[in-house]
Amino acid sequence: MGRSPCCEKAHTNKGAWTKEEDQRLISYIRAHGEGCWRSLPKSAGLLRCGKSCRLRWINYLRPDLKRGNFTEEEDEVIIKLHSLLGNKWSLIAGRLPGRTDNEIKNYWNTHIKRKLLRRGMDPQTHRQINNRSPTPPLPPEQNNSSSADNSTTTTAEEDGGLDLDLSIGIRPSHIKTASFNSPPEVRAMCVCWQLGFGKGQLCINCQSYNGFIHLLTNN
Repeated sequence: MGRSPCCEKAHTNKGAWTKEEDQRLISYIRAHGEGCWRSLPKSAGLLRCGKSCRLRWINYLRPDLKRGNFTEEEDEVIIKLHSLLGNKWSLIAGRLPGRTDNEIKNYWNTHIKRKLLRRGMDPQTHRQINNRSPTPPLPPEQNNSSSADNSTTTTAEEDGGLDLDLSIGIRPSHIKTASFNSPPEVRAMCVCWQLGFGKGQLCINCQSYNGFIHLLTNN
């Protein structure tokens, strides 16, 4: 079974309140107090339901209502209470005299949420939002390959075997260009001279070509 209605709604007014209705409600509450909202409309001579009278009084007619914009102090109180109580707007309104729970809820959704986001805070958890994603570590294969490359480069430099800054080309002052009619041994050209070997030093392959050695020495 559902909850029974607060009053008979068959003959009640709906929609905007008139000034006459507001004045009747104010006059009755001033004379008798709030009392029971269920029986108040009939006693006050209003064709309204009890819930409508309560909301009209609390949100619009009670004399201690605070009009105007929220202050910075009120904003900070709302933020602090929300971090402790969550969306319990009635409890929060009880700590802010003159403000209603519905007013505070609407103000939270339209203004304070944006203020917290501008501060870099999550409006629900009130924690700092971290937009920086940590840099993922390199896979083991890449780490091993990087280490191997570094160790190989270091060993080559320590041994003084190769001068990688030198360009690979043929030095005319040391090697004469052979013609296409020359024997295959003579047409072969070694790049040892361009890779850092001293004068007169040849690799094992070049030493096997007598004709090429003759070409080098007969400069």
